[in-house]
Amino acid sequence: MSRKYPAPPAHGPRRTNSARRSPLPIVNETSAGGVIISVRDGHAYVAVIARRNRGGRLEWCLPKGHLEGTETAEQAAVREISEETGIHGHVLRHLASIDYWFSGHDRRVHKVVHHFLLEALHGTLTVENDPDHEAEMVEWVRIDRVSTRLAYPNERRIVGVARTLLEK
Repeated sequence: MSRKYPAPPAHGPRRTNSARRSPLPIVNETSAGGVIISVRDGHAYVAVIARRNRGGRLEWCLPKGHLEGTETAEQAAVREISEETGIHGHVLRHLASIDYWFSGHDRRVHKVVHHFLLEALHGTLTVENDPDHEAEMVEWVRIDRVSTRLAYPNERRIVGVARTLLEK
């Protein structure tokens, strides 16, 4: 038994809209930063910064930034945290790496951010050393309260990992 199928529509060649934009180019970016801890009076505190998001809203987040030149993720984390918070520290361990996508007006970005746990060694909280002037404010927040301050769920989870490690 042969099936009958309807004839294809009687159209000419398919035309494309020449005004339609071609796909955006993809750019890969790598950043590093993390959770820098200072223990005072038996409580762990985390340095967090406030910066403007793409929409102009002020959001609290963990300090982080792009790798420069040939530096490693650990080196970039130490440098970025120092620049954005004024606090110099050393890496205790890797906490997590997250990746996400976002689109700008001329490109799609695949970003990977490596987060580390750092111990504060010395310094004073300040945003004055941030060469990009992205950080507008910086504060020490108790680790058991910092999740309510952070804007991004991934960063709240990373602080949770740090807190679990510190409680062991």
